[in-house]
Amino acid sequence: MSSYPPNTAKQRFIRQITRKWTYWPYLLKAIPSALFSGVRVQHVHEEECIVSVPYSWFSKNPFHSTYFACLAMAGEMSTGVLAMLHIQEAQPKVSMLVTEMEAKYHKKAIGMTRFICKDGRLIQAAIQYSVSRGQPQTCKAYTVGIDKEGNCIAEFWITWSFKSKQ
Repeated sequence: MSSYPPNTAKQRFIRQITRKWTYWPYLLKAIPSALFSGVRVQHVHEEECIVSVPYSWFSKNPFHSTYFACLAMAGEMSTGVLAMLHIQEAQPKVSMLVTEMEAKYHKKAIGMTRFICKDGRLIQAAIQYSVSRGQPQTCKAYTVGIDKEGNCIAEFWITWSFKSKQ
């Protein structure tokens, strides 16, 4: 899972977000549409996050594929979980907000789509800059959605704004 000592804030967050019995109540409270759509965090560590969304009754569109908004939700979550991981131990606390999103859809999603974001270090650097300078900082994170055969379904560029709460 990761190399953090077992009781750090980051390790507790990873356990919360990857275990069904703590993840589902969190999503029900924070993002119920993600819970009902079947969005799940498959893996997270300092540099990478993998989030999946199925093609199901709740996430489908009339064209027999996963609704674009469900794909966007999973894509945004793959970047947002990394941001949430890196703000766990920030002092002073840091707020985060999506300020922009770009998307390219390449292929119909007709099964499970996994979004992979490997921009954890980039996100961490933006958060550290915001904390050290006391100024807002933006970061554009990239995530790619692939199907079980490895075909690119969609790409997203999510711009996050981080602001130190001083």
